[in-house]
Amino acid sequence: MKKIIALLTIAGIMFFGLSNLMYAQTEGETTEQTAVEETATTTVAMQAETEAPQTFHEVLKEQFIDGGPEFMGIVLLTLIFGLAICIERIIYLTLSASNTKKLLEGIESALQTEGVEKAKEICRNTRGPVASIFYQGLLRFDSGIEEVEKSIVAYGSVITGRLESGVSWISLFIALAPMLGFMGTVVGMIQAFDAIAAAGDISPQIVADGIKVALLTTVFGLIVAIILQIFYNYIISKIDSLVNNMEDSSITFIDILNKYSKK
Repeated sequence: MKKIIALLTIAGIMFFGLSNLMYAQTEGETTEQTAVEETATTTVAMQAETEAPQTFHEVLKEQFIDGGPEFMGIVLLTLIFGLAICIERIIYLTLSASNTKKLLEGIESALQTEGVEKAKEICRNTRGPVASIFYQGLLRFDSGIEEVEKSIVAYGSVITGRLESGVSWISLFIALAPMLGFMGTVVGMIQAFDAIAAAGDISPQIVADGIKVALLTTVFGLIVAIILQIFYNYIISKIDSLVNNMEDSSITFIDILNKYSKK
């Protein structure tokens, strides 16, 4: 009986031992397979990330670094300063626009009912360069129409100068950006030829890398010039529109004053 129990115990121990061994082998194979699959998945993911297209910001940053900080930084400063002046001019010109038709109607109504002082008050309470020109004309209403015309012409020139303030700086940055880019290209080409001379051999890789870095400054300089040129043309068109509006409304204003000065 004891021998049977001992044999059964030994058989049970061997069975559980073999079971654990087989489970361990199976688990090891499963773990190894899982590790291989995870490694493969990671490799595929890394390849996918490598092959994934870069965003415009990443490409721009990479090309900016490749072009070198010396000239690329200067070109970037021209863009920043140029855009700052453009934004300031656009805001100023937008605020300078006013409803001249409504203003002229208010001045005519005031001259007809309450007199010159009321017309001056309307001009003072109206924003924009046109109202300022009309106010200068009303100040000389008692001196005659000729004096009013002279004051309008003189003060109109002052207002036009204020509208065009800062525009010359924008044109300077438009001309400066590609020039700096070309200078960076020339310097980059010189460095490329120095690298060829140092290597003692005309390697296609050395030549291609040098030319690429040299041309990047020109590309960025032209991009900056194009952006600023668009803003510059828009600002010039706004100034022309305001000046034409001032001239047309000034003629109507003189006619109104001439009509009421005879009364």
